[in-house]
Amino acid sequence: MSRNGAHISDSSTSFRLKNVDWWAIILFLGLAIFGWLNVYEASYTFDQTSILDFSFRSGKQIVWIGTALLMGSIIMLLDSRFFETISYVAYGAMILILIATPFLARDIKGSMSWISLGPVSLQPAEFAKCITALALAKYMSRYEYHLRSWRDMVVPLLIMGVPMTIIMVWQKETGSALVMSSFLLMFYRQGMSGYVLVTGVAAVLLFIIVIKWGILPALILIAVFTLLYLSRAVYFHFKPFSRVKPKILVPLLLSLASIGFSLACNTVFDHLPDHQRSRIEVLLGLKDDPQGAGYNVKQSLIAIGSGGFTGKGFLKGTQTKMHFVPEQATDFIFCTVGEEWGFIGSSALLIVYLFFILRLIGIAERQKELFARIYAYCVAGIFLFHLTVNIGMVLGLFPVIGIPLPFISYGGSGMWGFTILLFILLRLDAARAGKM
Repeated sequence: MSRNGAHISDSSTSFRLKNVDWWAIILFLGLAIFGWLNVYEASYTFDQTSILDFSFRSGKQIVWIGTALLMGSIIMLLDSRFFETISYVAYGAMILILIATPFLARDIKGSMSWISLGPVSLQPAEFAKCITALALAKYMSRYEYHLRSWRDMVVPLLIMGVPMTIIMVWQKETGSALVMSSFLLMFYRQGMSGYVLVTGVAAVLLFIIVIKWGILPALILIAVFTLLYLSRAVYFHFKPFSRVKPKILVPLLLSLASIGFSLACNTVFDHLPDHQRSRIEVLLGLKDDPQGAGYNVKQSLIAIGSGGFTGKGFLKGTQTKMHFVPEQATDFIFCTVGEEWGFIGSSALLIVYLFFILRLIGIAERQKELFARIYAYCVAGIFLFHLTVNIGMVLGLFPVIGIPLPFISYGGSGMWGFTILLFILLRLDAARAGKM
């Protein structure tokens, strides 16, 4: 350590405190403190006298924030090569923990994903995101690896798919599992064809069309797009048939796959758990269930709408104080923001998130080492997915699947998981700055 105490050394590189991305840390602290205030608002009762009362959620949340900062500080002191070295070992241990979780967890609203450790309950799936991102970065940063064709996607998709399947099927935790799909942003940045993303969007649209209007409109849509593509390939290029043959074969195969997918949609939908099927039906307008599956969203929209332009003020939200919105301190905490801080406060929060995610992308782009860049894009994708789905869920644009709002929603697993994700990235970035 140097005389002024600002220099910290490790075996891989050295960094000064000035090399740390302080803007990212400032945004993180701002979101965490604002989240703490909103947890206090959302869980406030007239018996609660202090925001630091540790028998209430606001007091517990400040403990989660404090311990998260301690974790972040420890991460910044570790050797920057440590995370790459332990990636595979941590991934294997994580898989074993995920498999064991349903045997140790209590059934909470159909989910078997929470482990009780005395007074604390943790959700291993929250930490699986970070470890999976490290394993992907480790594998895809190998010297001999290049993402050029679909064959190169097999192993990365398996690395992503194994924990995703365990969490979704074994633990019955759909939201945490779907977060893994956010790694597609990283795959795209590393060279994955944009057609994969288009195919994913098309699959979602076909699913919605089949469930809402039936199989016939989906088949007509597939036929129209196929004919348009074939007519363009054959008539607009004026080439011999032998040359356009490959251009004909690909859309025909895609059409057959689309037809098979469309025929399977109803079967898949019928085998979804009842609560998930009901949420999708309410979202698509197939049924009205204001006291059941649609209750959360209905009350959330009422709370947000009642806040108006400037909000009702701190601790003055009637919907919040009367606890009309279920899970209003966790998954639906944005309705508290909307009611008490209004349109101005909600917009300001989204702008801060925008700057935060753009900062993460900027950090990713300036990485010189492939491992750090791949991991950085995984982190940016995770935060973007959480933000988009949580806000969309609260506004009734997406089904309710239990996705917390980063650094805002109440909970230790989420706070710790997001903090570890972020500070590993900041440690890798600081190491990069130290080598420049």
